[in-house]
Amino acid sequence: MANKNEHFVADFSADAVAEVDAVRISEKTSNLWLDAWRDLRKRPMFYISASLIVLVLLVALFPQWFTQTPPNDNCQLANSNGAPTEGHPLGFTKQGCDVYSRIIYGTSTSLTVGLLVMIMNLVMGIIAGSIAGYFGKWVDAVISRLGDIFFSIPYILAAVVIMSVFSAYRNIFVIAAAIGIFSWPSTARLLRAEILRVKNADFVMASTAIGVSRMKILFRHVLPNSIAPVIVVTTLSLAAAIVAEATLSFLGVGLPTTTMSWGNDISQAQTDLRTAPQVLIWPSVALSVTVLAFIMLGEVVRDALDPKARARR
Repeated sequence: MANKNEHFVADFSADAVAEVDAVRISEKTSNLWLDAWRDLRKRPMFYISASLIVLVLLVALFPQWFTQTPPNDNCQLANSNGAPTEGHPLGFTKQGCDVYSRIIYGTSTSLTVGLLVMIMNLVMGIIAGSIAGYFGKWVDAVISRLGDIFFSIPYILAAVVIMSVFSAYRNIFVIAAAIGIFSWPSTARLLRAEILRVKNADFVMASTAIGVSRMKILFRHVLPNSIAPVIVVTTLSLAAAIVAEATLSFLGVGLPTTTMSWGNDISQAQTDLRTAPQVLIWPSVALSVTVLAFIMLGEVVRDALDPKARARR
């Protein structure tokens, strides 16, 4: 008679246990930036915006690659507001200058202003936001109130006042400073909020426990883990700065009329909108496409750096 208390014992294989417990070192490493890059490579919008930005950068750096016609030479009044001809695909301005050539050579001016403002926003925003968020207390109160003062003043209005005061010194650096000085608080506010979130993380507490100095913790751990949203904001601020430069030039308080920029060309062409709309339309198209490219890149990068946004797709 069979024993009723007999139990079934499964076969034991040491190899199977070892396979389950083994560390899979062949799996891909992952972090915020690698995950973002893998997501960006799947987004057609990233390639479209990046291609447009690379094209704009090439035009700004090497305008002679795209046109052989000097922008201000051979301007003949006989061609005033003329239609496109061979070698002049976009027609002529009121002074008889080639519209296409002026757009190509004006790219560097508008883009330089945008890059300078972006750098100012990064430097001032990172310094103010990181110090306010990490050290807190009265330091945070002072910097936050200072930022509120600048934030309450529309930077376009402030730039108009500054450019009017320094009308004898209107150049790329002055107009960039007029825009950048009053546009950094948004970057500082965003970084401060991120640092307030990150500085309470476990890895920060562990670094403090082993005796790492506060400045090293800030620059090695807190700031690198808080900088992602700031990169997106500064990308958008570059586009906003290009628009601001064009707005100031359109209002007559921007760059001198002798300086080639899209804003100056739009300002000078507004009086001929009914008779020669192409003189105003083409610089406006160049401005819109460039701004749209930077905005699209900023949106795509923002979604790629947001795990929740990646999970929803």
